[in-house]
Amino acid sequence: MVKALIALSSYNGPLYDDGAKTGVFFVEASHPWEYFHKNGVEVTFVSEDGTFGWDEHSISESFLQGDDRKVFEDSNSGFNQAVKVVKKASEVNASDYDIFFAAGGHAATFDFPKAQGLHKLAAEIYASGKPVSAVCHGPLIFDNWKDANGDIIVRGKKITGFTDDGEKQLGLTDILKKYDLLTPRETAEKNDALYVEPPSPWESFVVVDGNLVSGVNPASATETAQKALELISK
Repeated sequence: MVKALIALSSYNGPLYDDGAKTGVFFVEASHPWEYFHKNGVEVTFVSEDGTFGWDEHSISESFLQGDDRKVFEDSNSGFNQAVKVVKKASEVNASDYDIFFAAGGHAATFDFPKAQGLHKLAAEIYASGKPVSAVCHGPLIFDNWKDANGDIIVRGKKITGFTDDGEKQLGLTDILKKYDLLTPRETAEKNDALYVEPPSPWESFVVVDGNLVSGVNPASATETAQKALELISK
């Protein structure tokens, strides 16, 4: 059986001007889980310290609707039952897994660049030739991400992630600067990667470079998981 890790941010605190907390963006965890689950992939959730919280905007009634809202509100849904258990990065062995998937949410800008445990897991999975994937702000996991020799893994690689234009449209550009947080584009440039700009900030768009898979936004979460699984099937 194929086994996947879905990595979640542990940050669940202030960001938005309206006082709402940021955290994991709900559908960026639920949609990959649903896709993997439907395709027989066993999923383990992991975060740097074993904790997480939802981005409050991502679970607001204005955003989360239809079947996604039903999944969120049903405490017995398969996803809610699965995400009850989140392991610490230090409790997980990379050799047990075939896919690494970093879910997004602006929380990732706070802790993914410093998440050494998650970095180690992703680096070992990547070194074994298996896919490492990330969606939206999940590619912040690539900041300071190095291999066993201390070399930057994404140097010269094509990656994408939530756009600077998207941040501007959400009114978050100045807020990110206030907290001294990098966007996915800035992270790519800092780590000598090649940021690929999508045609639109909001439509599904995924970039694959070797066994590195990255998606732009919440709408890309399922496709990012799909592309990662396809690499296992080759």
